[in-house]
Amino acid sequence: MARILVVDDEIGIRELLSEILYDEGHTVELAENAAQARESRLRNRPDLVLLDIWMPDIDGVTLLKEWSSQGLLNMPVIMMSGHATVDTAVEATRIGAVDFLEKPITLQKLLKAVAAGLARPVIPASMRSRTERPATDPVFTQMPQIAGEAPPQAAPSTPPAMTDDSHLGSISLNQPLREARDEFERIYFEYHLVRENHSMTRVSERTGLERTHLYRKLKQLGIDTSRKKNTG
Repeated sequence: MARILVVDDEIGIRELLSEILYDEGHTVELAENAAQARESRLRNRPDLVLLDIWMPDIDGVTLLKEWSSQGLLNMPVIMMSGHATVDTAVEATRIGAVDFLEKPITLQKLLKAVAAGLARPVIPASMRSRTERPATDPVFTQMPQIAGEAPPQAAPSTPPAMTDDSHLGSISLNQPLREARDEFERIYFEYHLVRENHSMTRVSERTGLERTHLYRKLKQLGIDTSRKKNTG
């Protein structure tokens, strides 16, 4: 589950993306302009930002430049626009955006871009150089090992073989990912409900979910929020 900041001045776009990402298990923060985006970026430290290019106060490319120059571009940013030119998309990528989505955004393209963005390490602009190579660069992976020197990354020991009835705690691993995730989230939220004596305010603070999203998530997981508080 990732914390994703959606920045767009159109309320319909914000709500649509929020619904889709929330259904995928992500925590979603919304901002309708650059000022709100700055505040949310500093307060919540998102794992990924979906940033609209054309906004009324400050456009997305300018905000992207600002974050980059201030060393705040340490999360993947995916730009969005329905009217941007190729030059604008190229400029955003040069500044540090990891992807560009053209509106109207399809569900498949959105989820694919988000998954790729979350899996991609972000290198701040101040640290980028032509001499820098990623860890997957063949120059690194094919470097001969110096005699008597340990390799950069020792090969992990072989994990124990897993059978079809393997479990992670009380969660069966022999089931689809979505079902396993739902089972984990159900255990997770029930734990915090008991721990916080069913105080939705404290559970919201503990889990980092807004109360509205928290209620929706509990309802989605089939967790009864009307149970009596423990008195013992």
